Amino acid sequence: MLPDDDALVICFAHVAYQLRQRFLLRRTPIASFEARDAESLAARIGEADVLVVSGLWRNALLARAPRLRFIQSISAGVEQFDRAALAAHGVRLASAQGANSHAVAEHALALMLALARRLPEARDNQKRRYWRGMIAEPGRREAELGGTTLLIVGLGRIGGRLAQLAKALGMHVIGVRRTAAGKAESADEVHPIGALPALLPRADTVVLTCPLTPETTHLVDAAALARMKPSAFLVNCARGRVVDEAALIAALRRGHIAAAALDVTEEEPLAEESPLWEMPNVLITPHTAGETGRYEENVLDLLLENLDRLWRGAALRNGMA
Repeated sequence: MLPDDDALVICFAHVAYQLRQRFLLRRTPIASFEARDAESLAARIGEADVLVVSGLWRNALLARAPRLRFIQSISAGVEQFDRAALAAHGVRLASAQGANSHAVAEHALALMLALARRLPEARDNQKRRYWRGMIAEPGRREAELGGTTLLIVGLGRIGGRLAQLAKALGMHVIGVRRTAAGKAESADEVHPIGALPALLPRADTVVLTCPLTPETTHLVDAAALARMKPSAFLVNCARGRVVDEAALIAALRRGHIAAAALDVTEEEPLAEESPLWEMPNVLITPHTAGETGRYEENVLDLLLENLDRLWRGAALRNGMA
């Protein structure tokens, strides 16, 4: 059981987000403190009943946290948490699914448009003060997304929102998720994950918005890439390990796919020696798809809702353990 609000202590642990500052503006009776690095979190976690955290979490911290009863993840992904260990210590966990679903969907669409309209090349030409002339060969010109086929792998909140945006552009949208049952989420077709190999040859753009699980680790491997069109784009806004990075580099070099836009990589930050940095058919953003000026408020809304649910004995929103 959580202490009452006037006895509760929350630790906000993140290297950048202004969570505690925004929380204080809500003028609740709840006490709080913040940790900006792993060392500070390890030193003070024993004071917290509730922890709001994502990247700074280490499972070894449980041994230092006798008061901890609830973790509100700052991110939608919760693969860093040992759920069995949390349950053994009586600690509940909730993800932040939905807090940035619109931001990630819009970022994925921006990456799609950037590849189709050759914006990275235009930016490079701008830096060189080079005015590119008109191109005679139609296949080498900028492309349109309207009338093409988008395959979304992971038709949840983010994928469903992306489907809505893509339909507004006139795209044919195929969604893939664990099961084909349920709402279509604006997609024209919905298929189970097992159908992915048969669907890949149909797609002009493949966007990954699925969670990282044992089933999705290296889901896009050499065999999957070989099934894609040579003209196709791959956009990864899921997790880096959903894609076999070595296989992707090889496919891009050999022209097995046209281009890739990556918001995530297998190891982050991406190593300086990675060939992805220099590849002209790769666009990289540094895991910023979920970044939005509204993120702190969205997470705090979720946190306060879940605290109320815990006090009432109700099920957590986005509860994971």
